Amino acid sequence: MAKAVFHKAQRVFVKPVGTWALIEQVIPHWVKDVDEPLRITYDCGLGRRFEAFELVSEQVMHKHHRPEDEDDDFLFERWRIDRKIIKWRVDTTTGMDPNPGTFPVVVTDDGDWGGWRVTGSEYDRDSRRIEHQARMIVHTPELMRIARKLADAASESPDELPAEFAQLAQRCALILRHVYQTDEVSLETAAE
Repeated sequence: MAKAVFHKAQRVFVKPVGTWALIEQVIPHWVKDVDEPLRITYDCGLGRRFEAFELVSEQVMHKHHRPEDEDDDFLFERWRIDRKIIKWRVDTTTGMDPNPGTFPVVVTDDGDWGGWRVTGSEYDRDSRRIEHQARMIVHTPELMRIARKLADAASESPDELPAEFAQLAQRCALILRHVYQTDEVSLETAAE
């Protein structure tokens, strides 16, 4: 069950918008016959409701001068694969399906809302490829953490890295810059 992380009138940094706002309303989402809310969203007066992972408290921001310098927990989310029952097939025991009767859905937030999924026809066309893509997507945040650590290590002591690791660290920095759009350098031109 969900617990409120922030309170009404609290000043927070709204990461998707990149601005400070006050929480105008804490909105619990209840389910019948359950004592606690299933999830909690926050109205900051910015046109939509935000999840807790999209907000950073003022105390955390004071500890870290810029949003880009936050701990990995704030920069990178934890994603997971959820299995959904295949409803579009009559016979769910095809020989090519690695997980008979189910298909992967990548859940990218705590409230089971956001994520990635494919259509039934796309899954039926190449289920092994879709399963592979789901595993790749789920592990992307961890790979981003590794890339950031490598890029940070290279920038702190560039002369101590062997040449091949320096090139990898430079590539990691370019990928991170592209993901966070801190520079308009395309990965193709930067790799040349």
